[in-house]
Amino acid sequence: MIRVMATVLIVDDEDFMRDSLGAILSKAGHGVVAARDGLAAEKKLDERSFDCVITDLKMPRMDGLELLKRVRARGQTPVIVVTAHGTIDTAIEAMKAGAADFVQKPFGAEEILARLDKALGLARLQREAANLRELASEQRPMIGGESSVMRELKAAIERMAQSDATVLIAGESGTGKEVTARAIHAASPRRQMPFVAVNCAALSAGLLESELFGHEKGAFTGAERQRKGRFELAEGGTLLLDEVSEIDPGLQAKLLRVLQERVFERVGSSEPVVANVRVIATTNRDLAEHIRAGKFREDLYFRLNVLPLKLPALRERREEILPLARHFLERHARKLGRVAPRLSPDGEAALKAYRWPGNVRELENTLERLCVLESGQDLNAGVLERYLSVGGGGATAGGFAGYAPGVVPSLEDVERDLMAYALKTLGGDKNLVAEKLGITTKTLRAKIRKWKLQG
Repeated sequence: MIRVMATVLIVDDEDFMRDSLGAILSKAGHGVVAARDGLAAEKKLDERSFDCVITDLKMPRMDGLELLKRVRARGQTPVIVVTAHGTIDTAIEAMKAGAADFVQKPFGAEEILARLDKALGLARLQREAANLRELASEQRPMIGGESSVMRELKAAIERMAQSDATVLIAGESGTGKEVTARAIHAASPRRQMPFVAVNCAALSAGLLESELFGHEKGAFTGAERQRKGRFELAEGGTLLLDEVSEIDPGLQAKLLRVLQERVFERVGSSEPVVANVRVIATTNRDLAEHIRAGKFREDLYFRLNVLPLKLPALRERREEILPLARHFLERHARKLGRVAPRLSPDGEAALKAYRWPGNVRELENTLERLCVLESGQDLNAGVLERYLSVGGGGATAGGFAGYAPGVVPSLEDVERDLMAYALKTLGGDKNLVAEKLGITTKTLRAKIRKWKLQG
């Protein structure tokens, strides 16, 4: 399991404590910067940002409590306070002042590393929660259009948000499944708690099991200490299982048990852990076909499909294309500090005529490229045709097969160029690219690594 490393500021007036704690964190792979007291720490904070601050409470010049208040005033950097025996009241005061956690001397390496992991995880989830409403507002056009289909979808989202039942969101790649899941969470009673997503297609069965359920120290090679999984990190909130159809059949049985009994065990443990989460799953596959082929458990399907939600493809709601296009042009032009380019009447007609195989994601990616590369001119049909991909109406003048006359490329060259073109055109969506090229995502990833493609 790859652990995300952090840069930590250690603040303590005792040389031995700074050196010992620094050695523990460095050995675990974290970056370490040290300061002797609160004033020295402030100077370090002026020079750079840190992922976490670990500070002693009793220090000369500026104590840890004052430093904590100043760190919190700067932003959301988590602070862990270190207390000596008999100073628990001060530790409680620090927690009230916004400390992420406290640890009492003497402590072992495993304890401080676990506290650091917890603080970093909570900080990440708090940042995500803070951004969730802004993101949902920004992405609302993807799910909040004015067509009858989208009005019905929006009403369904609002109804589902009030329930704790499992939701299964189905739809083609790029239709906004994750955005919809976030919208359900943001409107639900769990909205103040974490929203945690895991891409089930991106990990092997062994890694996904550990990612979902966590593991104990020594559970497998490289498991140097206990680690919480996504079910625990989403405690009280919502867990999104993205592309749930790609879960290995063996792991499907364990997921079924969690949904049925609301308990699970970390890898390498027999101790049950209660799962207080709302589960939302997404898929771009035909799960009925997967069930017939023996690739997906029928009982798991019924557990997931309590509240089904089908997202329409963009070509099924063509009246949404132009409002979405204008929204994306305005958004991306604003990010670039530019005036949004204007769609000419024949440009509007070209957008509406195109099939959009990559759906809303392809539309947004296309218009973002247009904002960057075509700013300052009207977007007519001639301009747009250079950006519209194969699959939506045939290859255009900007297609991948731009070899010089008389040049006969090798099959490998053609395959590499087609793959690069598909990745660029479909916005890097590996599931959609694999589907369009008729290969597995595993094969696609291997080719991307082999040819060092941007994906």
